[in-house]
Amino acid sequence: MGDPKTGCMLVGLVLVLVALGSDKGVEGCSCHPAHPQQHFCYSDVVIRAKISGEKIVSPSNMSSPFMKMVQYEIKLIKMFKGFDKVKDLQYVYTPLYSSLCGVKLDSNNKIQYLLSGHIRRDGKVSIGLCDFTEPWDNLSLTQKKNLNYRYQMGCDCKIAPCYTVPCSSTADNECLWTDWVLDNSLSGEQARQHACIKRSDGTCGWYQGSPPPEKDLLDLTDP
Repeated sequence: MGDPKTGCMLVGLVLVLVALGSDKGVEGCSCHPAHPQQHFCYSDVVIRAKISGEKIVSPSNMSSPFMKMVQYEIKLIKMFKGFDKVKDLQYVYTPLYSSLCGVKLDSNNKIQYLLSGHIRRDGKVSIGLCDFTEPWDNLSLTQKKNLNYRYQMGCDCKIAPCYTVPCSSTADNECLWTDWVLDNSLSGEQARQHACIKRSDGTCGWYQGSPPPEKDLLDLTDP
């Protein structure tokens, strides 16, 4: 028979995950919580761009309305990731319906966005609600700087979300993400101001702002 305390913790975790799912999910679309650095590391392409046009397109052999996609024409400003995978990026695609994780972007060519996405088998770049799609002006200055190299420096590290206290790190290459328990938000201090970077000895820790000396790594393993 299982430990009753363990059962209660599992139920609590499920409730937290349900609450988190509503943070960035619409009806049938459900996303796992992810730190901005995780979005960067897991994505094939990360860009800064304006949306200059949009139209609804359908796969040539598909008639179902649920297969329709929105084709966003973009004006690329900067590419942070994907140089070796995508050439001459002009369009990104997203499902037409938000219930299928489609994301709605302003196509009046005025708002700059940070867009992270994945390359499909046909070579097209897809984006969605579960990716990092944010107006550029909503990002912190640190997040903008981290996109240039710090996030990439930590892609070998693991970011582990902490949903309840106490929680502790289970591996040397792990950074505990404590925004939920400290700020009741997925967009707290660590999401906006920190990057999880690998040290020279192979362990990982949080960097805040500009990369400090090795000994000044911020360690939040005991929230």
